Amino acid sequence: MRVIAHGGAGGIPDEPAPRQATLDEATRRGVDADTTLGAVEAALGVLESDPRFNAGVGGAVQSDGVVRTDAGVMTSDREIGAACSMPGVERAASVARVVHSETPHVFVSGEHAVDLADEFGIETGVDLLTDENRERYEEEDPPRGGPREHLDWLATRFGSGEDQAGGTGEKDTAPDHDTVGAVATDGETFAAATSTGGRSFALAGRVGDVPQVGSGFFCTPAGGASATGAGEDIARVTLSRRAVGYLEDGIGAQEAADRAIDEFEAITGSGAGVIVLGEEGAGSAFNTDGMQTSIAYK
Repeated sequence: MRVIAHGGAGGIPDEPAPRQATLDEATRRGVDADTTLGAVEAALGVLESDPRFNAGVGGAVQSDGVVRTDAGVMTSDREIGAACSMPGVERAASVARVVHSETPHVFVSGEHAVDLADEFGIETGVDLLTDENRERYEEEDPPRGGPREHLDWLATRFGSGEDQAGGTGEKDTAPDHDTVGAVATDGETFAAATSTGGRSFALAGRVGDVPQVGSGFFCTPAGGASATGAGEDIARVTLSRRAVGYLEDGIGAQEAADRAIDEFEAITGSGAGVIVLGEEGAGSAFNTDGMQTSIAYK
């Protein structure tokens, strides 16, 4: 089994060493799995439990003060599972796997996704807010009214980092580190998965690229990819699909990642990163200040 994982594209974290240690533990857990789908689920489970990452516990807070998680998985037989807008669900990737393997659907959302998680023994009702995220949200004088008031409030708080609360005023220095993701292969098949808490101060109920097939994740017999970064723009260009498309053209994983990010930046001017795993190896690329990754083999 070979597994590559990322911890999100964005600024340089204050404590990169412990984040890297968690990423390394995630890929070690992944390579011990029996299947590629199990490998990406196991890897992301480690990251979803660590509040240093924007997935599961410690995820980004939406405009109503709630953390809602999203995830998507895909295997090289083109089977898909995605789930989104799940308050109180830490293991979003596990819910996506349930949709993939236990339902005839590709996407389940909101309270129904939470009910599905509970039915299949995935813990719900988890407090995903950390003290730091809660304090940061309350310091921003959050809105109490309806969606229009929320939209007015988030206008200078949600975005590239130029205006976002807690940022430094410079592009790509927003305080969040984005989604986490993993891609695995057993030498014959592939699986890709991505999980997130979204982006801070988004409108309550906002869903970004992560659970959208082809955007946050994609997988075919040629390989798989997981993306991270400015979610709306990733969705606009279907970043993961672009990267895997290069694998299908016979291009190596590193060049596929580089080309996909170059195209993304040329089209959107935004920040993102992508990891790619193909038959001949792994690759990663980003145009933000940093993106930590880990690779493990067995």
